[in-house]
Amino acid sequence: MTFGEKLRNARLEAGYTQEELASKLIISRAAVAKWESDRGMPDVKNLKALAGILNVSVDYLLDDGNPIDLSVTKKAIDLGRYGDQGKLSRMKKIRIKEKIIREEYPDAKIIRLTVTRIKNSKAETAVDQVIGWTALLLGGIPLFGTQEMGKTVNSLDHQYYLVNEEKKQYFVLLTDEFMISRLMPEKLEQKKFCIEDREFLTVGEVD
Repeated sequence: MTFGEKLRNARLEAGYTQEELASKLIISRAAVAKWESDRGMPDVKNLKALAGILNVSVDYLLDDGNPIDLSVTKKAIDLGRYGDQGKLSRMKKIRIKEKIIREEYPDAKIIRLTVTRIKNSKAETAVDQVIGWTALLLGGIPLFGTQEMGKTVNSLDHQYYLVNEEKKQYFVLLTDEFMISRLMPEKLEQKKFCIEDREFLTVGEVD
């Protein structure tokens, strides 16, 4: 039995509709429907809440064939609480996000990160080379590295942080809608480092 099937059975056994369960979790009904159809998994916070509301164990809900990464949590944030989101400048959004992350980790050392480079995959590198050489052969400016530059520019609305809380360290991403935290298996101490396809540089601390 999959996670979605177990969740649906537990919900029906508890006597809740999808709308009622969503209301208790303060999420959309569509999110519950997505989980029950095995098109997604709840984060750790919602998983624990589900188990409590439905009076089942987390172990019961988790299916061996559908593992969940318990090192990652995803939490919705609302920039609109601090002003009209449509009128907020990029710098104002960053200040709000830093207030939100400080509220989440009040006693931690929070280090700002900036993305210095987003590396291309092999396929993207090949396309980039074609674009660059084609521009050069046509007498134009050699446009090598345009895809990496474009991806880096597009990531400017995402803010990244390292959070040091006692013996734990979290890598945190804040978008305009979510705060996603990943517990790091080993502490990162260096000023410059890579995570997946992104190269980061530490640029100071959040007050």
